[in-house]
Amino acid sequence: MIYYNPIDGDPFVKPVDYSPRSCFVMTKLGKPIPPIITEIREILSKKLEELEIAEFDASSIVTGRDFLLKIWKQILSVPLGIGIVDETMSAQTMSNIFYEIGVLHSYGKETLIIKTNKANIPSDFVRTEYIEYNENFDVSLDKFFETFFALEEYFIQMADQLEKNPLLSIDYLRRAYLISGNKSYRAEVKELSQALALAERAKNSVENLITRF
Repeated sequence: MIYYNPIDGDPFVKPVDYSPRSCFVMTKLGKPIPPIITEIREILSKKLEELEIAEFDASSIVTGRDFLLKIWKQILSVPLGIGIVDETMSAQTMSNIFYEIGVLHSYGKETLIIKTNKANIPSDFVRTEYIEYNENFDVSLDKFFETFFALEEYFIQMADQLEKNPLLSIDYLRRAYLISGNKSYRAEVKELSQALALAERAKNSVENLITRF
């Protein structure tokens, strides 16, 4: 896959710094933060810690450079993005969250929307399954992560079935690696790279960039 820099639209030809077993959380970060968002975030953070999934948000890293580019790189690095919304959020905050969810979708990342009872979902996302913060929240969250981790096996099966399409196979192996952090998938990619003679290609070629994880 070719990644395009959101700032200038040019192809991004640098290796992505991937973060396996990680999650990018999107919600209101600036004060005042609604108490219910703090409550949801605390429960989610505890669950992510139990599952050994690292948690990032837009304030996790300070680069001193372009803010949008920083978020974009964080999105590329993770297997999962979770948005938390409630009815008191401004239109600007909601726009930012759903823009970022859209970017996650476009790069094949898994996503989850957590909403409070009265929060409205934009029409483009009404078909997107979400979790509501209610008395069943913990159970629903557990079911989601069960489904999320099951994707690793699915991605490996797809990689095996696509042996005649090695670049797509490599992409599925990368997605499986991001979910589990299993480094054995790197060895499989190395074998595929050797079979494709990728060492003869430019280091920043699409083929070589996709193998670097």
